[in-house]
Amino acid sequence: MEKGEIIRVSGPLVVAKDVNCSMYEVVLVGEEQLVGEVIEIKGNKTFIQVYEDTTGLRPKEPVYRTYNPLSVALGPGLLKSIFDGIQRPLEIIAEKQGIYIKRGANVEKLKNKAYDVKMLISKGQYIKAGQIIGEVDETQAIKHKVLSPYNGRVVEINKGSFTLNDTLAVVEDQGIKKEIKLFHYWPVRKQRPFLEKLPPKTQLLTGLRVIDTFFPIAKGGTTAIPGPFGSGKTVTQQNLAKFSDADVIVYVGCGERGNEMTEVLKEFPELEDPKTGKKLMERTVLIANTSNMPVAAREASIYTGITIAEYYRDMGYDVALMADSTSRWAEALREISSRLEEMPGEEGYPAYLARKLAEFYERAGKVKTLAGNEGSVTIIGAVSPPGGDLSEPVSQNTLRVVKVFLALDASLAQRRHFPAINWLRSYSLYKDILSSFISEKTSDDMPKIRDEAMEILQKEAELQEVVQLVGPDALPEKEQLILLVAKMIREDFLQQNVYNEIDKYCDIKKQYLMLKTIITFYKNGLELLANGYELKNIANKEIIEEIGRMKEKQNQEIIKTLEKVKNMKIE
Repeated sequence: MEKGEIIRVSGPLVVAKDVNCSMYEVVLVGEEQLVGEVIEIKGNKTFIQVYEDTTGLRPKEPVYRTYNPLSVALGPGLLKSIFDGIQRPLEIIAEKQGIYIKRGANVEKLKNKAYDVKMLISKGQYIKAGQIIGEVDETQAIKHKVLSPYNGRVVEINKGSFTLNDTLAVVEDQGIKKEIKLFHYWPVRKQRPFLEKLPPKTQLLTGLRVIDTFFPIAKGGTTAIPGPFGSGKTVTQQNLAKFSDADVIVYVGCGERGNEMTEVLKEFPELEDPKTGKKLMERTVLIANTSNMPVAAREASIYTGITIAEYYRDMGYDVALMADSTSRWAEALREISSRLEEMPGEEGYPAYLARKLAEFYERAGKVKTLAGNEGSVTIIGAVSPPGGDLSEPVSQNTLRVVKVFLALDASLAQRRHFPAINWLRSYSLYKDILSSFISEKTSDDMPKIRDEAMEILQKEAELQEVVQLVGPDALPEKEQLILLVAKMIREDFLQQNVYNEIDKYCDIKKQYLMLKTIITFYKNGLELLANGYELKNIANKEIIEEIGRMKEKQNQEIIKTLEKVKNMKIE
């Protein structure tokens, strides 16, 4: 094995000489063979970011080449697993070494157990790279589709039960024979290929009314969830992971606090998936890289997650990737950049921060796969601006590339308003594109009702200054009605109770009925005011309480409430 030697250690950055390696090649550093990646080469000096703790590394220790880029193993066994940032399975390491990961831990990335494979190809058939050649029941919820990594004519097929290292088939291309196994490696920094990128026309339904109705996310879209400490970024992402109608969830804990990731690791295996009725982990991959883990591994965890997401997309699945949070990843880039003595950009972040963020989010999308199916990767990234300052570089560069902006508000979170998404600062550029989808799922007037509701919320914000000066009773009754209806929208529609079995998830049809009832109340109220009735007689206690209880009702009961509001009379 070709090797060089260490000449300097600076935190996660190691400088070696005479390694004679390539850019982005994985190398093994020191006597313990810590995993590192080459990020810069100057003459005979090689700069390596090490994905493990470098304490105790000394000059003159060896650095070994592996001749391979940083890659992930793609095959059955990814689902239900918990990996660190470089795809080391934490459960397998715990079984072998105990709860503390020793440096240089080297275990197989996927469990090498036997799988029954249903082969879908025949001998003599010509297959292409990316073609589905077999199926495996990976979990009770997801059928794993085995993808060929090669082009060629099939010259041999095996049948039955296979471990990861067994040969499924042999293909021949230009006289060269290649074995196809249950898994293959893919470099994490290289986007997986597809035939065509498709326009986003399908909505990712989340069960959160504020998102599905006002700020819709497209399957294959990009979303940022910025917010200060304690505003509910992690809680919102966990809720999206639990209830969104994606087929596969990849949850990347990138540099956040250990207790938050612990909550995910403990909760997800116990949660029942509302989509399949099985355990949520049956369609989930967890990548844990917390704030007390080596800082360089944060970058690797993001790329590991998106590559796994693309792999399931290539099988024809809709995948949702949760990245919590990209700010911690950017901070890792800043630390490595400063140790490389690169010219800093704004607030010390590297000058190429915008490019790195764009490269990551651009790997989202709905595509026509090499197998001819349609699949998508939706990226939902949390952003943690210091003090909630959205003018800082990570937030601003993220906003340039994402299409949905869900601004979390600490004051809403303090008032126990969940989700704490500020409806006046958030936006979705998919709203018009997905109007036909939402109309088809609900009713033709849904987009119009949604716009009317948002207009009422904006009018309420304009009236707040006047209310603070003179009080609500001094306003004309028409404006008092606006305040009343805005309160209904905020408290009875936008706010949800995650501890209530009915209200924690709200289907899109129910969302339409609830909002339709509130807007119908508003329109009827305006009409009655115009006919000379007083607001105190229109806003009777019984009807307002019934509207307030809609979130805990089933659709048929809400329809009855809607009929009462339509036929609203003054006693």
